[in-house]
Amino acid sequence: MSERAGAAASRGEKYGGQSREERAADRRGRITQSALELFAARPYDDVTVAEVCTRAKVSKRYFYDHFTDRENLLLAVHRERNDWLLAEVAQAAPEEPADLDALFRPMMTTLVRTLFEHPETARVIYINAPRMELRRRGLLRKNAELFGGMTRRVVARPSDKVRYERTALALVAGVSEVIIDWLERGMTDDIEELVDHLTGIATALLAGLD
Repeated sequence: MSERAGAAASRGEKYGGQSREERAADRRGRITQSALELFAARPYDDVTVAEVCTRAKVSKRYFYDHFTDRENLLLAVHRERNDWLLAEVAQAAPEEPADLDALFRPMMTTLVRTLFEHPETARVIYINAPRMELRRRGLLRKNAELFGGMTRRVVARPSDKVRYERTALALVAGVSEVIIDWLERGMTDDIEELVDHLTGIATALLAGLD
């Protein structure tokens, strides 16, 4: 970048057809994508900030514009990918399902197929982010709220709210463990069979609330 172009960029003028905000968003996106690829491929402790920056083709100065350190980066990637996955699953839920099977089968299908098609996201969410263990309960509760809310499309408002919430939490925790087992065995199981098993787990747990 020339001195004149650099000065223009620093003032927020367009450079290469992009505003300062657009350039910053582009750099952040490249950093998080590079981090996703690296954290999915190797243990957290083997990935360095310098390596992420090299892969993203940004300088460390720009890295620290967005993240305080490597752990903060992992936290952001984990949160963003989990939120994206939840949105995909929620979108798959029918508005007026006839029963629990009709509700959960498309949700489980989307969950499994999305993870299968995005193995890097799957590994970062479920396996290669051990430092996220401190957030695990919070994430489980967040996911349980989603599943619990969807279940109310079929099940009447519960008289025992605590039981309902604990059942939803047990469902999410159980599904997570099955997904982890599937990932650790290389995603070799038949997808339709896995979807059927997960749907069966969901309906069995929640049938007593119907």
